[in-house]
Amino acid sequence: MTQNRRYAVTGNIGSGKSTFCEILRRRGFPVLSCDEISHELWREEGYRRELAHLFPSCCESGEIDKANLTSLVFSDPAALAVLDAFSHPRIMERLLQRAEKFPVCFCEVPLLFEGGYRDLFDGAVVLTRGEEERLLSVGKRDGISPEEVKIRTHVQLSPENLEGNFLVVPNVGTLEELEERAEETLKKLGLSS
Repeated sequence: MTQNRRYAVTGNIGSGKSTFCEILRRRGFPVLSCDEISHELWREEGYRRELAHLFPSCCESGEIDKANLTSLVFSDPAALAVLDAFSHPRIMERLLQRAEKFPVCFCEVPLLFEGGYRDLFDGAVVLTRGEEERLLSVGKRDGISPEEVKIRTHVQLSPENLEGNFLVVPNVGTLEELEERAEETLKKLGLSS
């Protein structure tokens, strides 16, 4: 019986992970996303209730206020650690359960190395992009300032500081060039004819 293969796609905020994953989807590969699972969990009453218990200062009328929580965790490393310890195992459990359904799939995992999840995957693809381009892209996408983007990236490792075996995909140039790099990546993984 062939073992399922799962590959992580990661990179700093604004590096182009979602765009790269969309290219993989268009080529017929299943792609799972930690961010999508996180949004799904936020819609579950039990999850929000547990968060409200952990972060009572971020509650309004007994319901967790996501904007307040976001502001808190990006200004308080201890609060971020509590949130990560609560949310990451739940997200990863759901992600890995879903990955079992596919012979091959890609998983968008923003904090792959930071969270210690690298060994859960058969391979890793790290998207890289210049800081200025990343800050502008995220600022435009999320409607926040470059300073706010920098605050959100302080917990992320820069690609130069990552250890282990992984493929690096520079996201520079046009979408067509990124599509070519995606095809090269698939060939390196033995997933393209």
